[in-house]
Amino acid sequence: GLAAIAFKTNIKPVTESVLKKYGFPASGTQIKCYTNHALSYDQAKRIPSWVIEHISKHKTLGNADRKHCKFRPDPSIPPMFSAMNEDYIGSGWSRGHMAPAGDNKYSPKAMAETFYLSNIVPQNYENNAGFWNRIEMYCRELTERFEDVWIVSGPLMLPQIDDDGKKRVVYQVIGKDDVAVPSHLYKVILARQSEASTDPLALGAFVVPNIPIGFDHQLLEFQVNIEDLEKMAGLIFFPQVDKSKDVRNICEVDTCKLMNFEEFTLYITTRKLQNARTLERLGKIMSELQEKGIKPNEYLLKVYKKKKEELEMQMPTELREGRAG
Repeated sequence: GLAAIAFKTNIKPVTESVLKKYGFPASGTQIKCYTNHALSYDQAKRIPSWVIEHISKHKTLGNADRKHCKFRPDPSIPPMFSAMNEDYIGSGWSRGHMAPAGDNKYSPKAMAETFYLSNIVPQNYENNAGFWNRIEMYCRELTERFEDVWIVSGPLMLPQIDDDGKKRVVYQVIGKDDVAVPSHLYKVILARQSEASTDPLALGAFVVPNIPIGFDHQLLEFQVNIEDLEKMAGLIFFPQVDKSKDVRNICEVDTCKLMNFEEFTLYITTRKLQNARTLERLGKIMSELQEKGIKPNEYLLKVYKKKKEELEMQMPTELREGRAG
């Protein structure tokens, strides 16, 4: 018995101060805050783990314009851990915003910061411009019905079952910096009626594969249980919300309905008209719409008329008179 006691007392716990003498490994995952989003960055994968943003009606309105924004490395991330534009160019993948530019129309600075590569993941082009874009539009539409909307977006690398029946996580990396390409993307949406409201919060979690998804698919098909997403991501979302009693399913409280092909085409065409620089381009956009067999709505016609007048005013006088003659 005595020997055992002596043995026990000889083992000194390693004191923390020795372990910590030269510091613990630094992962760079401490939270980075920007004008209207915050994120945690994965230095090994060169993409964010999660990005959180808050939107309200006022934030989605304004004159900030993405054509003044450029994708660039985040100055707060050490270059050895940063993705570069060259990694994406020619990779076959688009630069997919997690906090979208369009959620920050109210502030040129907030919008420009969403173009830092710390907020970007390699995303399938059609997914980025199509289905994911429609989810982002739905989030903005929520601000018509809820005063405050919080959104967390991020990448997932999910296991797939191989031919041998074993599960493996395999993901592509791109560029000389080996930027990780996610197999899926997630969005968690939390919406509050108003600060004073006693209504429960509305919550929804969605997981979308990083592939083209057509107009025949609706958001509901991609809804998952929040706990299931938390397990996949290794994250607890909105930890200060008691999800067992303070929340309702957003797809029961709200529509969870994405724009259909016609609405989406009208929206995109209107945006194209606003950006047209020549009368020729303006005409081409309108005939493309006609070819799709979609009737312009009132708002689109208003934008077209206004843009046409603007561009005609810019023409040299002799050309304008020639046209009039």
